[in-house]
This record gives sequence, C-alpha cells and structure tokens, in this order.
Amino acid sequence: MSENTELREQIRARYAQAATAVTGGTRNADLLIEETPVSSCCSSVPVAEGTGSDSGSCCAPTERSFGAGLYDEATAAGLPLEAVEASLGCGNPTAVAELHEGERVLDLGSGGGIDVLLSARRVGPTGFAYGVDMTDEMLALAEKNKTEAGAENVEFLKGTIEEVPLSDGAVDVVISNCVINLSTDKPAVLAEMFRVLTPGGRIGVSDVVAEDRLTPGQRAERGSYVGCIAGALSQTEYLDGLDKAGFTDASVKFTHEAADGMHAAIIRATKPTN
Repeated sequence: MSENTELREQIRARYAQAATAVTGGTRNADLLIEETPVSSCCSSVPVAEGTGSDSGSCCAPTERSFGAGLYDEATAAGLPLEAVEASLGCGNPTAVAELHEGERVLDLGSGGGIDVLLSARRVGPTGFAYGVDMTDEMLALAEKNKTEAGAENVEFLKGTIEEVPLSDGAVDVVISNCVINLSTDKPAVLAEMFRVLTPGGRIGVSDVVAEDRLTPGQRAERGSYVGCIAGALSQTEYLDGLDKAGFTDASVKFTHEAADGMHAAIIRATKPTN
C-alpha cells in the first residue's frame, strides 16, 4: 500500500469513527476532545493513545477554533441535531461564499451534511446543493439528516474530492470546510474545483493554511496529517496552486490560529468567464 493510499484510508477511518460516534449520541465538544491527535501544540489535552481526527483540530478544544462552535445559534437553528454535532470543520464556508437564491453549490468533503443543508437553505427551492464524500458512514448520516430536514434540493454523492462525480460546469459555487488539506493530491482537487464550476463561478473555502515561514517538516511537527495540520499548504502554495489551476482574484485570509504558525483561513477565487 502506498503512503498516499494509507493516508486516505486513515482519513476514511477517522470520518467513519466520527459518524458512528455522533449516531451513538456523542456531542460535538466531546467528539473533538476524544478524537484530537496528540501533538506538540496541545499536549495538555488528555486524549486516548492512538486516536486521531479528521476534524482539522490539533487544538480542537480551544473555544470556537473548530467544530459546531463556529456556527452561531441563528445559523444552526432548525438543523438536525446530528448534522450540527458532526461538524468538524474550521469555519463556515456557506457564509464565506455569500450564496444567492437559485445558485448551484457543491460541498467537497460534505461529512454529516451541515454545510450542504445550510447551502440548500440559502439558495432556496430554485437552487441546488450537492455534497461529495468518500465515507459510507458519513454519507449515511448525511442522508438521515437530509430526510430529517426535509431538504428536497439536496443530493449527496459518493466520491473523492480529487475525482468529483459531476460534469463540467455543473455548479456556480464550490465550498469546502477543512478538507482540502487532507488530500494527498491537492493540484487534482484545485483542478476539479475549476472543472465543475461554470465560467464566472467561484470558490469559498475554509481550510487550515500554514504561514510561509514553515517548512513541510515544521508543519508535521505541529500535528498529524489526519489531524489536518501536516498536510496543510502554505499561503503562497495555495495562491500559486489556484493560479496554476486557472483561477483569478485568489485570496487567502487567516481567521484564527490552529497551531503555531498554522491558521484556519478563508480562501476565495473565481473562474474566468472566458
């Protein structure tokens, strides 16, 4: 098994564990603490040896750094409880993307479905929201939450973010919440975002991003790959990658610190109209 394949399987297992835990009644704060990987930036946090997380949280217990705490009560109101409890991201990409009535939206790594359901609300009955995830347990949880929410303008698809099961130009907006850093082939992810967007479409992504001063080795010292730290791009790497994929007007804005020199960030870019 290659290193990349092994990492993907580790990530899949973490998502599966999280989905099963939430279905079993585990609350979001407990999920983040229980599944936080041991690392130098949060060595004081008591966690079980060998656990890890797709939560993106090296320091997950920090208030409002990761998880459901990043959605205010008004935003989360009316959502299925398990959709909120399964939130493991580092931002609120539905707000970042400034969604409008009638738009078609794709969420990469949709997990339990919180951002897809919020997107469906924002785009209304004339719009549509897709979610793509590779983990059966998360897809099952998302389908359950879709049914509970009564969302008719939603579809969850099984697939990877490196090979999105949608046609060219299928959506107006691509969002993602602390998932791109988990990919072992980020150029493929950026290329897929560009491909599925209609000309003039845009991305609004929340992700963990490193300061340019940190080498890949230094990022790895701050947290694991499956914990969304070691695999994070630097700010310049992100901008360069978006440029190479064909995007314009790209920006990476840090919002809050996840570890020393590592930040949750808002990433925006546009696909040219020609």
